[in-house]
Amino acid sequence: MFVAALIVSIALATALAVSAARKLTHAPDVVAGYARAGVPAARLDQLAAVLFASAAGLLVGLWWSPLGVAAAVGLSCYFLVVVAFHIRAGDLANLPMPVVLAVVAALAAALRVATS
Repeated sequence: MFVAALIVSIALATALAVSAARKLTHAPDVVAGYARAGVPAARLDQLAAVLFASAAGLLVGLWWSPLGVAAAVGLSCYFLVVVAFHIRAGDLANLPMPVVLAVVAALAAALRVATS
């Protein structure tokens, strides 16, 4: 079971780091995508910091499980808020990815709890 937690945590941390790095570019397509969901460009750096911290929490949490559980639960909440933002803005085309990430974060939390 720990191998599953390891794989899910590393995959999720990688996805988070890539997403955070994209936010930091402030590329026009990235800014436009977040604007559709009602997120101003000025907030992208803060969101990137949250994602980088979460990725670090997941990875360090492989050695200290309370941190891994906390990071995964926090990410589940984060992505549920993201889903709500997309629904509120009527941006349903971009809804699948945050839903998938919320599910993967919940899976990471469950696996860390199970292997603690």
